[in-house]
Amino acid sequence: MTVDDTGSGAGGDGRVDPHAPDTGEDPLALRLEQLILGAERRYTPFQAARSAGVSMELASRFWRAMGFADIGQAKALTEADVLALRRLAGLVEAGLLSEAMAVQVARSTGQTTARLAEWQMDSFLEGLTEPPEPGMTRTEVTYPIVELLLPELEEFLVYVWRRQLAASAGRVVQSADDEEMVDRRLAVGFADLVGFTRLTRRMEEEELGELVEAFETTAADLVAARGGRLIKTLGDEVLYVADDAGIAADIALRLVETLANDETMPELRVGMAFGTVTTRMGDVFGTTVNLASRLTSIAPKDTVLVDSAFAEELTRTGEAPVSEAEAAETAAAAEKEGEEPPTYRFALQPMWQRPVRGLGVIEPWLLNRRDGPL
Repeated sequence: MTVDDTGSGAGGDGRVDPHAPDTGEDPLALRLEQLILGAERRYTPFQAARSAGVSMELASRFWRAMGFADIGQAKALTEADVLALRRLAGLVEAGLLSEAMAVQVARSTGQTTARLAEWQMDSFLEGLTEPPEPGMTRTEVTYPIVELLLPELEEFLVYVWRRQLAASAGRVVQSADDEEMVDRRLAVGFADLVGFTRLTRRMEEEELGELVEAFETTAADLVAARGGRLIKTLGDEVLYVADDAGIAADIALRLVETLANDETMPELRVGMAFGTVTTRMGDVFGTTVNLASRLTSIAPKDTVLVDSAFAEELTRTGEAPVSEAEAAETAAAAEKEGEEPPTYRFALQPMWQRPVRGLGVIEPWLLNRRDGPL
């Protein structure tokens, strides 16, 4: 077995050469790093910043925003690190991005891809059960797996990112005015597993992990399929948004119905609100989001609660009657005229007003399905 020319102490198949010099770092880890990055270590942070033509202060801001730890002046950076700095700085110099926006780009990209990378590596190792040769460790098996998957996953990542960017750009173009590009009127939904804290005390860690993964997968699939956007998952809770209140309502009820029909899953409760939402780095903020969260906390199990603005939006679009009495009158009038009575997708039932910490007194509405005329 030969020692590769980087001095990493590993051959092309990722195995470690026992005769390689000791560099103080795991040779296989170095070999994996070079495989993934596609280049060897050449620069200290100061050298990389100087080569990229940016100040050390700005380079540090970019690296920290991307989620990379401070490494002092160790020679641990590659030509790709220099190129990334040069590109970000070039966008600022060209006036395409402000310095603050460039840092936000670095931070949002770093946070998103960090979670993706952790999940993918955990999945690779979990899927490896029997090493192909006696004496090989699971870590050694990782090298050829990564070598095979890396180019395919890279292309797939770019494809998905372009698809998501196209969808996001389409939503921006359809905004009514410039203010809606940042502060938009959206339906916000929180879905929360009931009694999750008790489950954590009764279930084994692996079993609990499988339950959370099943819940997140179910929620993500339903939200995407019905036209919503999953913002984030928090173990026992998911946050999603939709441009249309009717879409958000359908997602909420489908989530409750799906989990109610699954004996392995606990009950679900959902809270939704409609109103102005501030979007930043793929997340959503504001009073509307807080209200949806509070409604979730007071919703009975297997129910969906919405705020008055959400209820008004459903009635405005004709997807729910203002009241059952008015629906009956409208149906009777249509029948008298020989016309088809209006049909509604949803039913709204007013609940008792109640004070909610930080938001004053609110009037929740219970949301249900209601297909057809009264």
